[in-house]
Amino acid sequence: MKIFLSRPAVICAAGKNSGELYDALCRADNSSIKKHKVISGQEFFAASVDMEALNAENIPTDFDSKLLRLENTALNQIKDTIETAVKKYGAEKIGVCLGSCDNLTELSCPAHNEYFTSGKFNNYSIEKQSAQYAARFIKDRFGIKGPCSSFSTACSSSAGAIIKAVQLLKAGICDAVIAGGVDIASDTALMGFGSLEAISPEPTNPFSKNRHGITMGEAAAFFLLSREDLDGTGISIAGYGESADAYHITSPDPEGSGAAAAMEAALKSAGMTAKDIGYLNLHGTGTKFNDSMEAKAVSQIFGDYQVPCSSTKGTTGHTLGAAGALELAVCYEVLQAAKNNKTSLPAQHWDKVQDETLPPLNIVNAGSPCQTEKIQACMSSSFAFGGSNTALIIKKD
Repeated sequence: MKIFLSRPAVICAAGKNSGELYDALCRADNSSIKKHKVISGQEFFAASVDMEALNAENIPTDFDSKLLRLENTALNQIKDTIETAVKKYGAEKIGVCLGSCDNLTELSCPAHNEYFTSGKFNNYSIEKQSAQYAARFIKDRFGIKGPCSSFSTACSSSAGAIIKAVQLLKAGICDAVIAGGVDIASDTALMGFGSLEAISPEPTNPFSKNRHGITMGEAAAFFLLSREDLDGTGISIAGYGESADAYHITSPDPEGSGAAAAMEAALKSAGMTAKDIGYLNLHGTGTKFNDSMEAKAVSQIFGDYQVPCSSTKGTTGHTLGAAGALELAVCYEVLQAAKNNKTSLPAQHWDKVQDETLPPLNIVNAGSPCQTEKIQACMSSSFAFGGSNTALIIKKD
């Protein structure tokens, strides 16, 4: 059974749609990564979207927030496709699967700061940080009456949401599912990752010998998935894989066994071999442990085949719960580029100093010659705290 993807709905610091993002990636442009001061006075590099660029229409006043504005602005890009699906299948047969880590923490820091100053919470309640609210907003906005689920498995959240959407469609529970994710680089998240000493003091430098950690970003990315090709894209989910190695609450399995298991399961699900993958979007956070284990996992799965690959987080920042969907949108654009005979792949922004202690990767750099017309399938991988690992494969007809 084929599960088709609509065109992606995307907004992030590097582009207000997937086409703009792809152009920035092909240039390895990291100009959207800038210093950001948080409520504590600390400064971190982050890839943030301007609030003024976001649409507040349809958002209840009491819940107005950057998170929902990001989500709302992205969804406007596929509004017509969603409305067509609701009309075609009925509201009861449309589902929502959303991945996010944030749950409106942007509201909590100011509220608690006010409480410590004045002893009062004005216009704030814990309801505003309910894990289900971002998914419920989509359901309410489009009048959807099918299953509505939130997924919060750290950096694999939206990839897991897309996998669940595929399962709902294959089971016949839904005829179409809005699936993806949204997250922001809130002060809470920045200070939290800062306290873990995971944030790089300069823009992230994935897989480099000189890497020092992540740079946070924010994004919303969604697709409408269905058994019919409603947008005429000819791009479908070919396979997926998940694993849960539970090696450590934050650190990945240093040998990459859980990551490799997810990628192997995705290939098996798709009925493909590693050499069928024309481009691999790496998780590539720029941390010492993630990049090490991921390079080992790629080596285990792809062997001597040097698949073209890149971490796009050097341009977008690490968009946490939105990363899986955002990076699948990048893979979608790779397949579109292949259809249109474009000659550029998403390039990695880094210092190009390979860590010689890691298995070598065929990292795409800006200006690298590429034969995109030969690419028929792409894989995107996402690996999260707690050992939640996912891999998605999409292909073109």
